[in-house]
Amino acid sequence: MKIGILECGHTLPEVKEQHGDFPEMFARLLDGHGFGFASYDVELMQFPDTVHDCDGWLLTGSRHGAYEAHDFIPPLEDFIRKAYAAAVPMVGICFGHQIIAQALGGHVEKFEHGWALGLNEYKFDGIGPVALNAWHQDQVIRLPDDATPIASNDFCANAALIYGQKAFTVQPHPEFKGDIIADYVSLRKGTADYPDALMDRAAARAAEPDSNAHLAAKIADFFKQPREALRG
Repeated sequence: MKIGILECGHTLPEVKEQHGDFPEMFARLLDGHGFGFASYDVELMQFPDTVHDCDGWLLTGSRHGAYEAHDFIPPLEDFIRKAYAAAVPMVGICFGHQIIAQALGGHVEKFEHGWALGLNEYKFDGIGPVALNAWHQDQVIRLPDDATPIASNDFCANAALIYGQKAFTVQPHPEFKGDIIADYVSLRKGTADYPDALMDRAAARAAEPDSNAHLAAKIADFFKQPREALRG
């Protein structure tokens, strides 16, 4: 099965040098599940020709807000709606989670209570309690009609959404291991509006176990489930 990775943004240059960019991170996350990958830098307006160029699509994180005025966002939303209508499965992570919701009629905004940084616990339907690394301030506040929440915590009510067999999206980053979070903290602490206390907490928890493998299995199962009856 060929998965197209839609690069909605990129990791920091220092992180890329040590850990790769999003395509490398997702290839590691999903290693062993039988996927092949192709990458499209949609942030730089490099889009697939059609939604059927791959068997499924994975939309990555980004430094951008889904609600911001960037050239790539309107055509990306159009691509999402076309893939959704054609029942080509999509997985969205962080920004990908948000832009899919926005494209399908939901609402994304900067969350009034600030940042989620580093390892956080979530209640996840079908898995139970999980620990995943987060790095976001924006959240999906209003859901599209077809979306059902399947993960949450006290800070993020819509931490994962399922849209039948058509889309599965997650706010935290299952592709981020603790060493990546530690590098982000080292590079970003003291910049922008990141609270020092949250950064220190993220650094302190970076060595703790995560549930990335559970999410990798869930993503793989979602992509591989039969859905031919939905096409046409």
